[in-house]
Amino acid sequence: MPLKNHLKMCLLLLIVASTLLSCNFSLSTTATPTSTPSNQSNSQLNTWYNTAPGVSVRYEDWKDPAGDEDIVSIVRFDLHYVNLSVAYQPTHPLLMGDWMRKEHATAIINGGYFDQQENAEALVISNGQVFGTSYNGFGGMLSVNAQGLTTLRALSQQPYDPNTDQLQQATQSSPMLIFPGGKRAQFSANAASSRRSAVAMDKQGHLLFISSPDTAFSLDEFADLLVSSDLSLNVALNLDGGASTGLYANAGTQHVAIDSYVPLPIVVIVKEK
Repeated sequence: MPLKNHLKMCLLLLIVASTLLSCNFSLSTTATPTSTPSNQSNSQLNTWYNTAPGVSVRYEDWKDPAGDEDIVSIVRFDLHYVNLSVAYQPTHPLLMGDWMRKEHATAIINGGYFDQQENAEALVISNGQVFGTSYNGFGGMLSVNAQGLTTLRALSQQPYDPNTDQLQQATQSSPMLIFPGGKRAQFSANAASSRRSAVAMDKQGHLLFISSPDTAFSLDEFADLLVSSDLSLNVALNLDGGASTGLYANAGTQHVAIDSYVPLPIVVIVKEK
């Protein structure tokens, strides 16, 4: 090749290489799940946003004694204005964001534990259909009976009885974090920090979905923070945290979007009446 043509080829290769190096390439087309409220940066902390009838959203900066902290998202419901249901589809689990789009919900949170085959590890009742086996003597249950009454109870205090409990919706999980009456529950758990989610009811009878999306707190720390919070909680139940943690809310100006890292077969759904 003549020297002039050789120099032109070298120059062309340098230009191409420079262009490629300046580009940002992704090795995967899979979207990374959202781990923070989508509009939290535009919202004030410790302020209730009454965004829709019976629905309020709040963000709080929680910090443990070691200094680890996370922005916790809280969605509170007046049960006179909303309906609660439990969806269960072990053959077709979905990421939380996909559940939200499917259900067109006001809010949605992950439910109880499930095994590697996506089957519930405890009792689930979805639209009157019963799946799995109830915990016995431990854990708790969020449920809606045939009259539409929503309750959150400790199964050690009030066991599930299929002969008397006429339930339409339910999900069980463990451990209890706060026993009815506001007493901090005692349990054995490892000290690992993880993403956390919980369902609770306050002393005024509101239902609350609570999510800590970063790996900031152990389960004991999370329970301590719930008890010491200004949420006036009467009872609280831990939900399946870690990669299952997810919370979405679409209410007025507030849009919480904390996606799960894995598909979920069990979710708790709230819709306006």
